[in-house]
Amino acid sequence: MTDDSDRTASADAARDVDWDARAAAFDDEPDHGLRDPRVRRAWAARLRAWLPARAGDLLDLGCGTGSLSLLAAEQGHRVTGVDLSRNMVNLARRKLAGRDAVFLVGDAAAPPVGEQRFDTVLVRHVLWALPDPGGALRHWRSLLRPGGRLVLVEGVWGTAGPVGIPADRLTALLAPLTGQVRVERLSDDPLLWGKQVADERYAVVAVTG
Repeated sequence: MTDDSDRTASADAARDVDWDARAAAFDDEPDHGLRDPRVRRAWAARLRAWLPARAGDLLDLGCGTGSLSLLAAEQGHRVTGVDLSRNMVNLARRKLAGRDAVFLVGDAAAPPVGEQRFDTVLVRHVLWALPDPGGALRHWRSLLRPGGRLVLVEGVWGTAGPVGIPADRLTALLAPLTGQVRVERLSDDPLLWGKQVADERYAVVAVTG
């Protein structure tokens, strides 16, 4: 398990990445671009299980180029996406052109959504890189309507110097904020990643009271 200094270094490293420069090639990763129909179907099926059955307002934080936003929109949800990278946001806007979706440039930890509230906050591979994950979770919880849900896809990557957030730490942070919390292991489904993986990858679905 990573200690606090490791997590701080991970967050600093993630913030130092030039995501604008990486935007053009971001979708080359199988689980980013979802270009392989099998990978796309695998993520669509997971989202269908995680998101409310009734279409609603969904906030996709750290949305990248909008691949998960597109799947959610295809399932009927009204999407607001937020990413710190303007280039990523521009690609997401193009990807969802004509859909019921809005994309904003901003910090995932404090998204620029004003007083708007959502039925779902969806976050993939973002929380581990934030300097104050507990504070981010509390803020995201405040953006939910009663009965809303947090859908968080996270993990721990690497062996020599692992980065990420373990599932038990994330559930501990969520415990005072939500009612039902479900953890779903994702490491043993290679279709999600386009390959076999051996590290810890998981999703947490937390439903508020």
